[in-house]
Order: sequence, then C-alpha cells, then structure tokens
Amino acid sequence: MASPTDVVAVSTRSKIVDAAALLLREGGADAVTTRAVATAAGVPAPTIFRVFGDKDGLMDAVAEHVMTTYVATKAERASREDGDPVDDLRRAWRSHIDFGLANPDLFVLLSTPGRHSRSPASAAGATVLEARVRRVAEAGLLTAPEAHVVGLIHAAGTGAVLSLLQQPADRRDDSLPDAMLEAVLRTVLTTTPAPSTSHLAPLAIAFRTAVPDLPGLTGGERQLLGEWVDRTIAEIP
Repeated sequence: MASPTDVVAVSTRSKIVDAAALLLREGGADAVTTRAVATAAGVPAPTIFRVFGDKDGLMDAVAEHVMTTYVATKAERASREDGDPVDDLRRAWRSHIDFGLANPDLFVLLSTPGRHSRSPASAAGATVLEARVRRVAEAGLLTAPEAHVVGLIHAAGTGAVLSLLQQPADRRDDSLPDAMLEAVLRTVLTTTPAPSTSHLAPLAIAFRTAVPDLPGLTGGERQLLGEWVDRTIAEIP
C-alpha cells in the first residue's frame, strides 16, 4: 500500500507534467520554462529538478504522458475495427498525421534519435501498427514481409510529418502524406490474391501469420516451420 508521502509525490509529479503538457500544446517548446511550469503547477521551481532531474527529464515525462493517452485511444479504436483492413490502415494513417501536425514540438521530440527507442508509449504505438499490418497480411494482400511493411509505413509517416512541419502552415501540401502512403501501398499490396505462381508471396505471408497458432505442433516445430516460411518468402521474386 502506498504511503501518504508516495501519494503526494505522485500527485505533485502529475500536476507538473499536466502543466508542462498544457504549456507545450499552447505555446510550443519555448513556453516550457522551469519558472512557467512551476507557476502553472503551483510548486516551487526546485521541485521540478528534484522530481525530474533537469528539463530534458521533464520533457521526456511530458512526451510519454501525451503519447500514452494518444496510443491508448489508438489501441481502443483498433480493437473495434472489423472492416476492410486496408481502409482501416488508411484511416489510422490520417489520424497519425493529424496528431503529428497538431503536436509539432512533441512529435519532433519523440522523433529525436534515442528518445523513441526508450519510450514505452512509442513501443505500444508500434504494436498497434503491427496489428493493423497483420490484419492486411491475414487477408492475403501483402507481397512483402510484415516487418518490412511496418518499417516502410513508420518511416513514411515520420518523414511526411517532419517534412510538413518544416514548411509554413499556409504553404504545406496537405496531399503529401496520403500520396506517400499510397506510394508505399502500391509496392506492398496485391488486390488479387489467388493460388498462382505470381501470387505466392501474399499467400505465403498470409500463412506465416497463422504459424504461431497452428494446432498439433510443438513450439519447436512451429518455430522451424516459421523459419522455413520466412526463407520461402525471402526467395519469392
């Protein structure tokens, strides 16, 4: 059971993070000064350093807080999706682009090398994307391995947002993100999965998604079968 001191510490930390997140959203990174955050949270400025170490520690906490809330919403929405998996992927892409453009400083912060890899919320977001790509694979529509497709979509999404953020808002090409996604999809999708030589890749990839759940096999046999299918996928022209 948490002690009263622990409860107060958690409450103080939460107030500081909420105040900093509001300042970041309304005024950008420049507005998140130690003095401004302390005033908004109603705490002495030294408290921020005691709790977070420095401003970078505070910004990491703010980014994680905002991303956790956003990813939770994404995950809940994904759990209810049961329509066309490609259309669902397109809608999720648009939501991600809109989030990045609406939270520019946060997006740039999370895109900094090193920060993304140590963010649990970013990892959870990647899991949601992987699940959406898995649905496309299960439908027999992928011509490339799932991990490759996830990487392409992530790179394209990050690049699209960062590219647009470098431009004045009134000069941005709003069609750019969707054009990038469609370019990716054209390289990894087939619209006619069928049992013919030219469509072995989508069939093999779809089968690969089922390997971990195949009945009547031991764990070692499933692992070996997965390795065989992965090798087959890699060799299909």
